[in-house]
Amino acid sequence: MQHGFIKVAAVTPEIKVGDPFYNAEQICKGIDEAEESGAKIIAFPELCLTGYTCQDLFLQEQLLEAAKAGLKYIVDYSDGIDAVIFVGLPFEKGNKLYNVAAVINCGELVGFVPKCHIPSHGEFGEGRWFVSGNTEPEVTEFDGMEIPFGANLLFESDAVSGLKIAAEICEDLWVADSPSVSHTANGATVIVNLAASPEMVGKADHRRLLVSSASAKQICGYVFANAGEGESTQDLVFAGHNLIAENGKMVAQSPGFENGILYGDLDIHKICGERRKSTTSAQGTGDGYMTVPVALVHQETELEKGVSPSPFVPEDEKQRAQRCEEILTLQALGLKKRLKHIGGQKAVIGISGGLDSTLALLVAAKAFDMLGLARKNIIAVTMPCFGTTDRTYDNACKLSKTLGVTLLEVDIKKSVTQHFEDIGQDAEKHDVTYENAQARERTQVLMDIANQQGAIVIGTGDLSELVLGWATYNGDHMSMYGVNGDVPKTLVRHLVRHFAQNCADETLGQVLLDVLDTPVSPELLPPKDGKIAQKTEDLVGPYELHDFFLYYLLRYGFAPDKIYRLAVCAFADIYESEVILKWLKTFYKRFFSQHFKRSCLPDGPKVGTVGVSPRGDLRMPSDASARIWLEVLEEM
Repeated sequence: MQHGFIKVAAVTPEIKVGDPFYNAEQICKGIDEAEESGAKIIAFPELCLTGYTCQDLFLQEQLLEAAKAGLKYIVDYSDGIDAVIFVGLPFEKGNKLYNVAAVINCGELVGFVPKCHIPSHGEFGEGRWFVSGNTEPEVTEFDGMEIPFGANLLFESDAVSGLKIAAEICEDLWVADSPSVSHTANGATVIVNLAASPEMVGKADHRRLLVSSASAKQICGYVFANAGEGESTQDLVFAGHNLIAENGKMVAQSPGFENGILYGDLDIHKICGERRKSTTSAQGTGDGYMTVPVALVHQETELEKGVSPSPFVPEDEKQRAQRCEEILTLQALGLKKRLKHIGGQKAVIGISGGLDSTLALLVAAKAFDMLGLARKNIIAVTMPCFGTTDRTYDNACKLSKTLGVTLLEVDIKKSVTQHFEDIGQDAEKHDVTYENAQARERTQVLMDIANQQGAIVIGTGDLSELVLGWATYNGDHMSMYGVNGDVPKTLVRHLVRHFAQNCADETLGQVLLDVLDTPVSPELLPPKDGKIAQKTEDLVGPYELHDFFLYYLLRYGFAPDKIYRLAVCAFADIYESEVILKWLKTFYKRFFSQHFKRSCLPDGPKVGTVGVSPRGDLRMPSDASARIWLEVLEEM
């Protein structure tokens, strides 16, 4: 549970309808297997002690007493089991029958959560046997003990900061005002649903939608444990379709039509962090709720599934293509609106033959097509200087000509050399002045050409560069509209690749692929043997690492040691842990020291949930100290 992770399990055991003793043994087997795998929250299906499809047998005293005996067997068996366990059964209280979830922890029964919404439509006839449960907790007797009974029970453990578990039962999820809405508003971070949801065509999709939607709107983890084939009888078939979701994302789901255990890792600290950010998430008063402490041992959770090294890039090829197309459209629409608003007919872009300027030019072409403007009104300016290589120069020229834009070449060597003389800079001293003078001269050229042409300058810098401050202040840092400012470098690559793979022009596709194969570089230092001498990732670190770091820092606000742990897991086969730690320190130092560059960024389209625009995405002091973050890393 270190860093807020907790492993959960949704278990569909093999059961026999009407045989609580057999079912109790199968449930205990499931508990053993789930505990051995490290699960701390273990959920079983609705009424699984007796079987959901018992019908009028629920009214038989013999079955109800056997269910009690089966529950006692499970409670006693759980002594020494480090988990919170949810088991469904029928339970009689005050001569009324309730469909309940029994909550078990370390050999003790700690609560009964009754089902609130009892369906009696279609294939469901629960109203014939069960009544709706009370919400505000009261007490009932079981095995000589007084046990809390009510829907509004929260089970809290101090082993994981922020962990509070609540339960609802099957139909409770299907209604408009689900009990979990109130539970999460009053602090529950994990909802467990004990279900017996029969299968039919299209039901799995609907079920999946409900679970993911509930976890998204309520900002919580959701564990859905469904009845399996042992329940199938007469007209109903059950498929054991189990689901685990977190904040709208499906963490894990079973294939269905088989019994077994579904595991998933929930991040309680992520859930709490998302709620901190959401000022509109519901906030209850706690009235009518009872919090029940449960015991769990604090330990490190072994993550069930690997961590993706590319959080900005979908792993599924189809989803990745859809994401790329959507982002390209958003970028182009943003630029289209700006041009339309100012009555602009022309745009100026500095084109280097690198990734970022290539993407900006592609976006500009798409925007001009949308506006019905001729692409020749896009002025692509190549500005060779001391570090320009033949490869990037040729690619810049080929790209511009293939896209049908106006190519303008301005060699800035002479003007930069004159500038060195004016300020007394030694042209052989390849320091930051030597580099930045070139970047600022290029920006001046672009701005002046824009004035000449009645155009606007399109910025090319990406999100990764802005987070690291890897931009020359009042140089490439500045523009009149920055189309790439919300796109991280790892995603820039995929956007250009997507364009290359889907364009009809074979020549354009070949140029784009060569751009992708070119090392990332500002090309401000003279080439060595005609090749790029200055490689950005050798200086500031791999962009795939920095994009990973910035995602978890800005999206979820994770602490440095947690980001490090996730990175070690994600890049286990790529980087040594010492290398990851080195660049993580660099990341934090640059992130804090370079914010003054981000606090005055030009406008640009927002395309994702992570951004650094000072107008909404990231509002932080430019002079904040990084000490408390760096101290964590220094102690590792």
